[in-house]
Amino acid sequence: MAIKGSLKEASLPDVVQLLFFGRRTGCLTLSDRQRFGSVFFEDGWITYATIVNRRDRIGDILLRSSVITREQLDQALGLQRMARGRRLGEILVSLGALAPEELKRVVRLQIEEAVYSLFAWTVGTFTFEAGVRPEWEGDLERINPENLLLEGARRIDEWSLIEKKIPSFDLVFALDKTALANESLSFTEAQRRILSLIDGARDTREVIDASGLSDFEAAQALFGLITAGLAQRIGTSARTTPSRLLEAQIEEHRNLGIAFLRTDMLDEAAREFRRVMELRPSEGAAPFLLGVIAGRQGRWPEAVDCFRQSLDRAGPRGHVIHNLAVALEEVGRLDQAEAMFTEAAGRLPDHPQVFLNWGLFGLRREEAPAAWARFERARDLMAGTPSPLWFFGAILALAQQEQLERALDLARESVAAHPAHPVLRNNLAVLAEATGDTATAETILRDTLRDDPPVPQIHKNLGDLLYRSGRYEDASQFYERAAGLDPTLGDDLFFKLGNLAFRRRDAAEARSCWERAVRLNPGHQLARANLDLLPASG
Repeated sequence: MAIKGSLKEASLPDVVQLLFFGRRTGCLTLSDRQRFGSVFFEDGWITYATIVNRRDRIGDILLRSSVITREQLDQALGLQRMARGRRLGEILVSLGALAPEELKRVVRLQIEEAVYSLFAWTVGTFTFEAGVRPEWEGDLERINPENLLLEGARRIDEWSLIEKKIPSFDLVFALDKTALANESLSFTEAQRRILSLIDGARDTREVIDASGLSDFEAAQALFGLITAGLAQRIGTSARTTPSRLLEAQIEEHRNLGIAFLRTDMLDEAAREFRRVMELRPSEGAAPFLLGVIAGRQGRWPEAVDCFRQSLDRAGPRGHVIHNLAVALEEVGRLDQAEAMFTEAAGRLPDHPQVFLNWGLFGLRREEAPAAWARFERARDLMAGTPSPLWFFGAILALAQQEQLERALDLARESVAAHPAHPVLRNNLAVLAEATGDTATAETILRDTLRDDPPVPQIHKNLGDLLYRSGRYEDASQFYERAAGLDPTLGDDLFFKLGNLAFRRRDAAEARSCWERAVRLNPGHQLARANLDLLPASG
């Protein structure tokens, strides 16, 4: 279960201590309207942390330490632009410019700086999700939170003083050359690093970026120079043009939206993507992501509109067309969905998910041979073991073609691949019975129910098996459990419950069950006939 709260009611250091003492594993996310951060824990120890839209300073840190050259950094940045999603450190390691051990050290430094920044947040909300782990694929070092808490508290106190002199990073400072001529002055390493960068033209952000220092280290050094009278504020940066400012705003809202989307904060994500569309009316990616959100929330007509808007703005793209096909299927516009699936498969011929969804669509249209061909293509494109959804669809496609032995073999393979999946075990039982092995089918169903999955269809199927073999009392128990789990499971369930009640000479219960069968399916002629005969029978 998630732990949620407000940073006004519980400070982040208090929450971190609670997770540390509780030896919890998972992800702590923090957000307010314009910020989003995450801290990951393993048995209470911090293993990773990140803040959306926070400047990635790994390149500057490596340059400052003379671990890499400017040429190596520029090469890695160029490769990163061509392969979005790859981390800069990983690219540098692959180029041989950086040792894995050095990358680990710098990643730890980044994690610590992110946590220190998060400690300063006093508004917003936090959520802890147990069991969630970071996407980072490298070795993760465990960091004792208590050490970070002490340093974080010191920094928060010092930041409150620094911000009085440096309230924003767009301020421009100049040095007092006369005061600097005093030969008795001594400087810290950080101060020496920024002295040559404070030239009356660069703003504070540019000074920090050029120094290779962290925000705190550079601001602390500048604060010391200001306090000593060696640096004076002379103005505010005018370098940010309206167009650059707009691009920065769009990027900030987009990054926040994606972070919210990844953590299922769908309303917050939608707010950010709508803001992107307001800032850039021609934006094509934002309406696509709004369509994804609408689909997750079951608002499929809105999803259709969003995907079409994305296509109108950004042109035909395979992944948008694929999502539009799924949305059109959900709203029942099947002919249009067929056309979109066909186009998506043409544009994304190597994308297994397209053919998987197209195969499921074929089952809905009762086109089993076409569905099977699409499932085969999807499997050819998949890496590793197919998903339970693929097995479910492919087995059904074979069964609908009366290829029961092939379907049974595939069902056995599915259970071997996903032994704990109750739906796949249920499918194997149904096919075992269909091919004459009733004893095996009953064993599989009883073993599956012993794990207590809340799947009403499994109870119904075992009831059907017992009903067909004449074990009516046992069948009634499983039918009643199925009805308790899902009162709308199907008219056949209540029709048979009525039959069993009638066998027990319980006319009132029989009438109630048959009436429910008719309400679920007004065209159920046998249930209607039984109701018509019931008064005369009893």
